Amino acid sequence: MPQLLIIQPSALRDIVHGLQVAASLKAQRPDLRISWIARDIFAPLVRSCEVVDRVYVFYRSKGVRGFFKLMREVRQTQFDYAFDMQGLLRTGLMILRTRARVKAGRSDAHEGATFFYQRKMPLPANEEQRHPLDILLQFCPVLEAEPVLRGELRFREPADLNLSFIEGRRGQKPILIFPDSRRAERRWNGFRQLTDLLLRDGSGRKVIWAGNNLVSYRENFPEGQFLNLTGNTSLASLAALVRRADWVVCNDSGPLHLAAALGIKTLGVFGPTDPRLNGPYPLSSPTNHVVQAPVGDLRLLTAKDVYARFARLEALNQGQTPASAPAPWSRQAKR
Repeated sequence: MPQLLIIQPSALRDIVHGLQVAASLKAQRPDLRISWIARDIFAPLVRSCEVVDRVYVFYRSKGVRGFFKLMREVRQTQFDYAFDMQGLLRTGLMILRTRARVKAGRSDAHEGATFFYQRKMPLPANEEQRHPLDILLQFCPVLEAEPVLRGELRFREPADLNLSFIEGRRGQKPILIFPDSRRAERRWNGFRQLTDLLLRDGSGRKVIWAGNNLVSYRENFPEGQFLNLTGNTSLASLAALVRRADWVVCNDSGPLHLAAALGIKTLGVFGPTDPRLNGPYPLSSPTNHVVQAPVGDLRLLTAKDVYARFARLEALNQGQTPASAPAPWSRQAKR
């Protein structure tokens, strides 16, 4: 049974992409045993993924002592392969300390990490296909697997998890919004106005806000139509929450890529980053959509613009003509 160690401590988006590659590898090599090095804050998500057999937890806050303790644990296993999917100095040092027979990393790694690799994975030949996931798929041929997505990404749910409270009327799936982003330049400030438009358009949809950082929002909506879970969304339950959504609407952030990986309909709000290279994968999928701010400036993107895009997609999804999509801001003006 070949053993693979994946080194991808962070961030959420990159871990989701790495898990998709791991799922593809396992689908093509069912005998493969996969271990993973993840930061403590992301370990619960990786541990819940069905394709990962073991998780080594990296406590970055514990400094050099914590690093060497982690690597002593990792070195107890003789891995056949080790993949550095992050490509930074610390992950390069991690792969150096492993006892893997084959040590592979990204050819576009930074901070001198390529010095520690035996094999450097080439970038996709077509520059327009250098989405982060396309880059990670180049690791597949090391295991004589095709660099394409295969299999299904699945997550185990906590035994005591109960998410029945998120359902809307008659079991209708909610619209899940992640209003925050780790990077300020990718954070759109129109989610409050967008939520107001969604909840007042007469569709009866339930809207749920989620995320690990608290984002306050108080408004008088009909009881049971709006739920704010920001600051109270654990990574252990994140996949289960996303899987129960009809749509996921958010900034260019990790939850957007998780939703795309799970086949949930997505609408990504993009500013300075290029959605062709950083959007939900693949952008050609009928379930993945984006709206980009004029000249990449999120301050120029209005909630009406985003709602108009969402309403058009909903109309097409329901077999209606786009012209029949509601325009709630006209109602707003009459209130």
